[in-house]
Amino acid sequence: QVQLVESGGGLVQPGGSLRLSCAASGSIFSIYAMRWHRQAPGKSRELVAALTSDGSTNYADSVKGRFTISRDNAKNTVYLQMNSLKPEDTAVYYCNIRVVTLYTYDYWGQGTQVTVSA
Repeated sequence: QVQLVESGGGLVQPGGSLRLSCAASGSIFSIYAMRWHRQAPGKSRELVAALTSDGSTNYADSVKGRFTISRDNAKNTVYLQMNSLKPEDTAVYYCNIRVVTLYTYDYWGQGTQVTVSA
């Protein structure tokens, strides 16, 4: 069984930084992409950052220049470094790993709360 465990969320002041981690408890093969999504109260879930198997990255316009997605294959972990945080970044952040074999399948983390407030 594969489980994604997220950590690193919390309360931070505007302009501060946080690093979210997402660790896979089991081996995952044929990874197509690693992604971070977020969902704020009353809002739909949105894609924040993506790292595909070819090494390319994509970011939501709202976080470009402030957030960085990265991975550590040895630790089976994907990270989201968040700098210059704003109140509008407040949301529950979800880790996602997409696997493509015969079918496309998404693994999801449990979510971690990020609150940006003075």
